[in-house]
Amino acid sequence: MSDPIVSVVIPAYNGAALIGETLASLETQTLTRWEALVVDDCSSDDTRALVRHWRDPRVRLIENAVNGGPVRTRNRGFAEARGRYLAGLDQDDLCRPERLARQVAYLEANPDIVLVGAQAEQWVEGRILPMNYAPHTTPDLIAWLSWIENPLVWSTVMVRAEVARRLDPFTRPDILYAEDFDLYHRIRPFGRIARLDEPLLIYRQHAGGVSKRFTDTMRDSATRVLAEAHRPHLGAEAEAVARLLVRHNMGGLPVADGATFRRLGRAIAGLQAAFVAEVAPRDESLTLIRWETARRWRQLARAALRSGGVTLGDVLSARPPHLGLGYAGLDDLLRWRAIGAVRQLRRIRRESNRSTVENESSKG
Repeated sequence: MSDPIVSVVIPAYNGAALIGETLASLETQTLTRWEALVVDDCSSDDTRALVRHWRDPRVRLIENAVNGGPVRTRNRGFAEARGRYLAGLDQDDLCRPERLARQVAYLEANPDIVLVGAQAEQWVEGRILPMNYAPHTTPDLIAWLSWIENPLVWSTVMVRAEVARRLDPFTRPDILYAEDFDLYHRIRPFGRIARLDEPLLIYRQHAGGVSKRFTDTMRDSATRVLAEAHRPHLGAEAEAVARLLVRHNMGGLPVADGATFRRLGRAIAGLQAAFVAEVAPRDESLTLIRWETARRWRQLARAALRSGGVTLGDVLSARPPHLGLGYAGLDDLLRWRAIGAVRQLRRIRRESNRSTVENESSKG
């Protein structure tokens, strides 16, 4: 085969049950000049045999001599890739037929973009559902979202090979399970990041997925990424704010008290002001930045109010002024607070009953 346009790198570990469908999705690509480098990290199942005997010669197996973990395994694949563009893909995700062609066309038409992702859908128990990512994006919106969360699905990413080779290492092994998020920050000095808004990938949710098994490690790594990124803006506050963003904005955990909610609100408002001053986004991007921040503010308020630990006054006093109610009407806020009050009352009753039982037991 002549030199491929795209090298698709797939780190694999005990993926025999799903990787066949992933490779089959590459065979349906409208862009045909690709290679797939499956880097096996010492699987104990039939992954290596399946890939070694795969029917398509564009699929190449690389075998680690010792288990190196997912980041080193992926980096080895990128180091051996021959394409002008390098595409990420996990062993259990599925590419839509136009994925590679659309991303190559975009990168060739936009030389200032060094990395492009795409919208994704998720496969949950046999159903294909939308994911909770921004429906419409610009490079400035993606840049802002990377200040508060991970804005891209790794399996949708394509990067220019010439830029990837200027990063050493390509992804950092010590930022385990958030190495992609880290990459988006480290690659920014070389150019801009964009996302195609058409769903070009199906992200398969299942119990064995990394995001389900290593949540704590992922949160710790993402916290480190944001703390490093925001230290110039927040100084000594950077790590504490990063932890709040990861737990509550990225992780969806409800804020438990008013003081923390107000601190998070101030942090988001301050970071957004710093971003707008630094980047000077144009009208369309600025509108999307405000909209998407307001959408996240609504989610934070909903979770906090429904948990019962945060009052309506906390929410109203903490909101960034330009966001209004975060596109949540007052009726919504009141309803969420009522639900939270009921839950709080139930917790108090449970704790009271438990205390009564323990006292009676100690007397007996």
